[in-house]
Amino acid sequence: MLNTSAMHIGIIGAGVAGLSAAYDLLKVGHRVTVYEARPYAGGLAAGFKDEAWEWPLERFYHHIFAGDRDILALVDELDFGERVFFPSPVTSIYKDGRLYPINKPLFGPWLEKLPLGKQLATLGDLAATALRVLAFKPIPLPARFRVGLATAYIRYNPRWQPLEQVTAHAWLTRAVGARAYEAFWQPLLEGKFGDYYQQVNMAWFWARIVARSPKLGYFVGGFQSFVDTLADKVRALGGEVRLNAHVRGIHPESGGQICLELRDEAPLHDRVLATCSPQMLRERTPALPASYTAGLDNLKSMGAVVMVLALKQPVTREHYWINIPKREGFPFLAFVEHTNYIDKQHYGGDHLIYCGDYLAPGHPYFAMEPEAMLETFIPAIQRLNPAFERSWIRKFWKFSEIYAQPVPFLNHSQHIPPIQTPIPNLYMANMSQVYPWDRGTNYAVQIGRRAAAIVGCRE
Repeated sequence: MLNTSAMHIGIIGAGVAGLSAAYDLLKVGHRVTVYEARPYAGGLAAGFKDEAWEWPLERFYHHIFAGDRDILALVDELDFGERVFFPSPVTSIYKDGRLYPINKPLFGPWLEKLPLGKQLATLGDLAATALRVLAFKPIPLPARFRVGLATAYIRYNPRWQPLEQVTAHAWLTRAVGARAYEAFWQPLLEGKFGDYYQQVNMAWFWARIVARSPKLGYFVGGFQSFVDTLADKVRALGGEVRLNAHVRGIHPESGGQICLELRDEAPLHDRVLATCSPQMLRERTPALPASYTAGLDNLKSMGAVVMVLALKQPVTREHYWINIPKREGFPFLAFVEHTNYIDKQHYGGDHLIYCGDYLAPGHPYFAMEPEAMLETFIPAIQRLNPAFERSWIRKFWKFSEIYAQPVPFLNHSQHIPPIQTPIPNLYMANMSQVYPWDRGTNYAVQIGRRAAAIVGCRE
């Protein structure tokens, strides 16, 4: 049936949010064109592929959680559900020269094959985490109990709103004591937010605890296979996904349409949804009022820098994710051995590791040459395995992104811009608007679909 109110909608960004919005808008009959500056779709979830690999690998480490309902619902709609699987990898904390597993399953995959196996496996994973916390020797035993009780309170507390009125630094210090906080949770906050870590509100930390699960989901073929399936569905519904299409300017027209300034053309759209960062929207839209752009300027964020190494042998025997406190003196905060999570057979037998960090956008790492960064990182990797040497490295890559982690200050809900901007027919949807939830592909799907419902509605 013809949709007489159909609009031509432009979407800036072919990341997960932009493609999810395009999918929903096309389903209700709108015409959609997606503009992506990069030569590939996927945004932060996009992968790259070495000639020796069967599967692509994400430029920035990725997984989903068992409770990520939005992305799993979309996966089911795309008939992609059979290509999602949930291993239970080991995640650990590095402290004073030792590795302490925090999430390490007590039982193997066989448990899930029993009657009520999935429920039993979930309970087993939670019990395993509790036991690992109690075994975390850098803090006294009473403090370990306090950490466990505080975690349980956070996880089962249904209300986050009062928590945004206090910083995570203050709340957690009071709840578990300074020594336990400094050993257990301060490294996470400091690593994620740098100099802002004492200003981040407790609602963000609440959401991080509530959303997480010991089982971490991945896609057959990597996240790029999910992105490609979604992009193909957008095209099959009649949408256009234009790669290497850099939007240089966003300009409202007198008739209400929005003009997108590209290198060689200036297409008009009835409505435009920008899924880029708030700062990028500000820079490309000179017609935005000063009062609005001042609010965008107040939205702070951290960038991300990652080095990926393809190795001839593993660095650790079992650890997937190692959180490393800044104060341990490492040049990165996360050491992620991907092939302790996903079998190396998909990557030509390479052992793949990420060394990653969240950094202020002006940090020297963003401009550093990959070779120089590698030389900076090698001594740190040798602290994790003294036998490691440069000859283990077959190949390496460096990736960076200026807008990767929004910073939520006190009462942050009062400062989140709405999806509708002050310019009629121009909308914005990005990771700064998923609060209190943390950034990730699940919430990219969520914000994209929420924006589509607003953008696609004729008044």
